[in-house]
Amino acid sequence: MTRLFYLLITYTILIIPIEAQFGSVKIEFDDRLLRSDERYDLINLKEDIRQFFINTAWDKEYTDLNIPLHIQIIFEGAASKGNVKTYLCKALFSNGSELRYFDSGAQFFYSPGSSLYFDLVLFEPLSAFLAFYAHIILAGVIDTYEYRGGNSAYEIAREIGLRGSSSDYQKGWNTRVSLVDDISKNSGLRNARLSFYIAKDFLKEGNIEESVNEFKTMLDGLEKSYIDFGREQSTQYFMKIHSDFFAKTFSNLGRKDLLIDIKQLDHDNNDLYDDYLDRMP
Repeated sequence: MTRLFYLLITYTILIIPIEAQFGSVKIEFDDRLLRSDERYDLINLKEDIRQFFINTAWDKEYTDLNIPLHIQIIFEGAASKGNVKTYLCKALFSNGSELRYFDSGAQFFYSPGSSLYFDLVLFEPLSAFLAFYAHIILAGVIDTYEYRGGNSAYEIAREIGLRGSSSDYQKGWNTRVSLVDDISKNSGLRNARLSFYIAKDFLKEGNIEESVNEFKTMLDGLEKSYIDFGREQSTQYFMKIHSDFFAKTFSNLGRKDLLIDIKQLDHDNNDLYDDYLDRMP
């Protein structure tokens, strides 16, 4: 479904039945540092996490996004206090495209047979950790359908972060609050990503003129991100993921000016752009 068509139906009909915001959820564990009994206690956690993402109603408006989600969790250790076993881990969350977030340290408790559920008021470390990144990724995807569409999801992620910062499981939460603040304030990247996907939709429809206009707006947004934040990680990763598409598309459109502009912004892929520029008359 294109962004243009989605914007039309979003405001005209209610889609029934409600479908999931997250589609396929792939989860990988690296539990080599855990003892055998600790690994055994986690035997159901992958499925619990998968069901948590698929079955939670994360957004009332955007109900059928079916975002692919890739999660890698690296367990670094565990500690027991009474009947509670607390785990330390690092994690990577990605939608398989330009949304990719690495968390350098999380702390949560988990017991076999426990259930995961999201409650913004009642803070639970593991559910809150997962819900934070659910909203970060959801916000990024919704931003590609609607101008500042992800604002609500970013605000929820920030609220989760603030509650985590004041909880008994504070590890990493101040960093996560800073992350959501940095992402949501990067208006240049947010504008660029929206224009990029709209440009692709126009391109599929054969509307070259409007597509080029949106690509120009995208480049303006990337320039603004550089001016405001320098070589910001999310912006650099966005350009890296789509560099082949930029090079091929701008070349096929015969737009040397667009190739030169993206080359000036995306220094990491200069050789790629130079190769395509050399082929153009």
